[in-house]
Amino acid sequence: MVTRTRFDDSECPVARSVDAIGDWWSLLIVRDAFDGSRRFGEFQRSLGVAKNILTARLRTLVAGGVLESVPASDGSAYREYALTPKGKALFPVIVALRQWGEQNFFAPDEPHSQLVDRRQGYRLRALEVLSADGRPLTPDDTTVHKLSAQ
Repeated sequence: MVTRTRFDDSECPVARSVDAIGDWWSLLIVRDAFDGSRRFGEFQRSLGVAKNILTARLRTLVAGGVLESVPASDGSAYREYALTPKGKALFPVIVALRQWGEQNFFAPDEPHSQLVDRRQGYRLRALEVLSADGRPLTPDDTTVHKLSAQ
């Protein structure tokens, strides 16, 4: 069996993020949580994932503070999964992946789901990376500075 490489002590924020949620099932669970799924069965029906895989991913997301297990909203003995503030902070990541997928994996006339502003009903504007003074940035406009421990 291949041992999983851990990045939780990496100096790179991308590596640490991938360590926490870098599995496709985990990202799809988070996507479904944003779409309103809360119960194990809802996640399983939406994703079609094996129960053991879903159980392991939910456990990892709870342990990582992305989801929390809470009492069922209907007062039953069941538990539900809710996004934590850390989980809700993944919203721009999910939107970015959605917009990247729309731009790169669908033909212009091909139907697909759309994320819309609940209040106005319009599609979201494309996400942009902006400088501190508001200028749009591209990869050529940025560089990574390694910080040393003090």
